Amino acid sequence: MLNAEWGQSIPHSAFSIPHSAFSMKLSCGKHTLDLTRPVVMGILNTTPDSFSDGGSYYAGGGLDLDLALRRAEQMVAEGAAIIDVGGESTRPGAAPVSEQEELERVVPVVEAIGANLDTVISVDTSTPAVITASAAAGAGLINDVRALERAGALQAAAAADLPVCLMHMQGQPGTMQRAPHYEDVVAEVGAYLRARMRACEQAGIARERIVFDPGFGFGKTDEHHLALMRNLARLAPSDIPLLVGVSRKSMVGRLLNREVEERLPGSLALAMLAAQRGAKILRVHDVAATVDVLKMQQLVDNPEA
Repeated sequence: MLNAEWGQSIPHSAFSIPHSAFSMKLSCGKHTLDLTRPVVMGILNTTPDSFSDGGSYYAGGGLDLDLALRRAEQMVAEGAAIIDVGGESTRPGAAPVSEQEELERVVPVVEAIGANLDTVISVDTSTPAVITASAAAGAGLINDVRALERAGALQAAAAADLPVCLMHMQGQPGTMQRAPHYEDVVAEVGAYLRARMRACEQAGIARERIVFDPGFGFGKTDEHHLALMRNLARLAPSDIPLLVGVSRKSMVGRLLNREVEERLPGSLALAMLAAQRGAKILRVHDVAATVDVLKMQQLVDNPEA
């Protein structure tokens, strides 16, 4: 079994907070993630236009596999339990990517990581062909911002027989931040995620393979973000792990008046708050710093673990 916390053989013990009062295990292909305590998912965007690290792994006019693999190695060494590979930017206003281009950005990276590192590989995609090819290449988790709503995605995910992370998004990346509106953001996001879970179960994806993501930054105002963070434990049944991604996002910049390169403290604060409210997976750019935050929390909240 993969030890998913901080690269150490530390006994697991539950937090005495909602959503963390029992052991959770997520079977991800050849690995098993123990989610008794929160784990870190390191972001590896193989895109030229992602808002924070876009273009970081390009050299000579194309994707450089060695650069991407070295970054994955660094994040695993820093304590990431999962490497999340994404080939399509979903930042507000992002341009769509063709299926072939996404395949070329994602699958070789999944293969390279799988051949060189003992870690769970997640693929951030909504595209059925990418789901299928990534699963065949060694991915262990499908992370879909569209909650498998794209035509054919639900069937592809069921056939892949991997866990899926279902995210809430109001609208589409190109327009989602123009005028997001909810009567009750917590109730509506929770209801949507539960409805998508039922669709997954009907398609043959077992409940124990489902993860929820409330979708911070995806069709929500900062007031919505704060309400969701305050009420995180209400968004999922107690047996469904929550993934939270707030790292370096615009919400941090607006709330604290900080540019992208100045958002680490705010991102770490939100990661800590999310973990205290029951998040099991923290999707981040800054792995080492987030691992330290979670480890310190464990030392304070659960000193006998």
